[in-house]
Amino acid sequence: QAQLVESGGGLVQAGGSLRLSCVTSGITFSYNDMGWYRQAPGKQRDLVAGISSRGSSTQYADSVKGRFTISRDNAKNTVYLQMNSLKPEDTAVYYCNGRGGYLPWGQGTQVTVSS
Repeated sequence: QAQLVESGGGLVQAGGSLRLSCVTSGITFSYNDMGWYRQAPGKQRDLVAGISSRGSSTQYADSVKGRFTISRDNAKNTVYLQMNSLKPEDTAVYYCNGRGGYLPWGQGTQVTVSS
């Protein structure tokens, strides 16, 4: 059964950086395009970054373009999200999933950016 475990969140001041990790199991990771999503209180869950199965192609929401970088290590079944120049509006619970959100959701990792 597919399992996604996110980590790396925390409390950071505006302008700071965090690196999120998502370890997957129960799937053929290297076959799956992956994405990072986030959900702020009272808002819907949105895709912020995506990466193709081999890592050759990435996509970003306009709100994070130039500040966030998605990457993956297929040997470790892990996808990463490097977040730089964080803003208070980046505060949310961050989740990884396949593109389209078709895998069981993990518990997410909380990112809080103080002003």
